Amino acid sequence: MRNAFAAALCLLAAPAAAQSAAGPCAEEAYRAFDFWIGEWEVFNRAGEKAGDNSIVAEEDGCLLVERWTGARGGTGQSYNYYDPTTQKWRQIWVSAGFVIDYEGGLNAKGEMVLEGTIAYRDGRTAPFRGTWTPLENGDVRQFFEQRDAETGAWREWFTGVYKLKSAGAH
Repeated sequence: MRNAFAAALCLLAAPAAAQSAAGPCAEEAYRAFDFWIGEWEVFNRAGEKAGDNSIVAEEDGCLLVERWTGARGGTGQSYNYYDPTTQKWRQIWVSAGFVIDYEGGLNAKGEMVLEGTIAYRDGRTAPFRGTWTPLENGDVRQFFEQRDAETGAWREWFTGVYKLKSAGAH
């Protein structure tokens, strides 16, 4: 057991050149969600500011970390990563109100689509889906849906448009 732990530490400490000249997560699959990286202002369907969101690449490009601050003061964070085992993108969102755990990938239109479950702090759960669409002007549309337990229909949960705070932030 001790030798296995020492071997794992050696791998973590291995120089980047030993892993890959371009980094461990340089392959195209790891870059599929890069269109979301940036410092953003987010607006709802009515054009009102919903909040600010910061999405940064960390861990040598292997992880996207999201930090949300809503216009009314709510906050939340997510970890987003490409899982080479499942060959899917995964997001784990955590806030005071709920946790979302979902996975997926790019569809034929170039949208990131993740499906899974939302778990509210009161114990309720529901199927949940998020779609991020890169727009031609550099904005990103985010569309969340929750499945209605009674009808089975998908219902809009939130729609937002991400606008970069500054042109150089991407």
